[in-house]
Amino acid sequence: MTVHAHPDDESSKGAATTARYVDEGHEVMVVTCTGGERGSILNPAMDRPDVLENMTAVRNAEMARAAGILGVQHVWLGFVDSGLPEGDPKPPLPEGCFALGDVEEQTAALVKVIRAFRPHVIVTYDENGGYPHPDHIRTHVISMAAWEAAGDPARWVEAGAPWQPMKLYYGHGFSKARLEAFHNAIVESGQESPYAEWLENWKSDRPDPGTRVTTKVPCSDWFGRRDDALRAHATQIDPDSRFFFTPLEVQARVWPTEDYELVQSLVDTEVPEDDLFAGIPVEVGGERRRAG
Repeated sequence: MTVHAHPDDESSKGAATTARYVDEGHEVMVVTCTGGERGSILNPAMDRPDVLENMTAVRNAEMARAAGILGVQHVWLGFVDSGLPEGDPKPPLPEGCFALGDVEEQTAALVKVIRAFRPHVIVTYDENGGYPHPDHIRTHVISMAAWEAAGDPARWVEAGAPWQPMKLYYGHGFSKARLEAFHNAIVESGQESPYAEWLENWKSDRPDPGTRVTTKVPCSDWFGRRDDALRAHATQIDPDSRFFFTPLEVQARVWPTEDYELVQSLVDTEVPEDDLFAGIPVEVGGERRRAG
């Protein structure tokens, strides 16, 4: 089970891993906490009145297409996008949004999904949200709370029978080392790197999440599916954006994995790992294991 803040996050963070596990016969559930209603239109071709007037329906349809491409199951938690406040000072978050909502209510909603799907692995964001969007940070908060509560029979009895996942990971896709690897490969090929300015502006006071990686999942054969799923989110993903700067063959050669940090494990495993299921028996309690 992967837990994300908005539609498109599941395709930009760990999508090749989920597609690989689906193809290997596992069940994968993507949970999306909000509808992405306040997301900016980042693709000029989609910046049209008919899209703006029907943003919720458009983003729902995009998510359905992306889930179909990846082969994952999908559920909405149903909370309202908080938007990304910008300016100095930043404006207050809108009333009724996810980041200002009741943590107990939100955790209960996620616990209900965990108990229904019964995953052995959960993947979510770190304490910084991967990047400091208020919805990403809140996703981290409720994911950690749900990890603790889902297996407790005294918590939210009405949410279904208790279920305790066995491993919890943070996804770490945007490390400085990865950008540098792509930058160097492009420069060595004699081309101008689109990552130069990004690396020059990398904030020195921001820890590189890549230093926390414990688990690298080989999944380069699924990078094409990942990119197809990204393009399905046409309002959010410009086909000329930096997501597609580096040719797939270069990515497969230079950085053929998606990367994670093992945060909690109730099974014996040794790091570094190359599989989110490391340490989990193929058969657990008579049930086929389910992917994160």
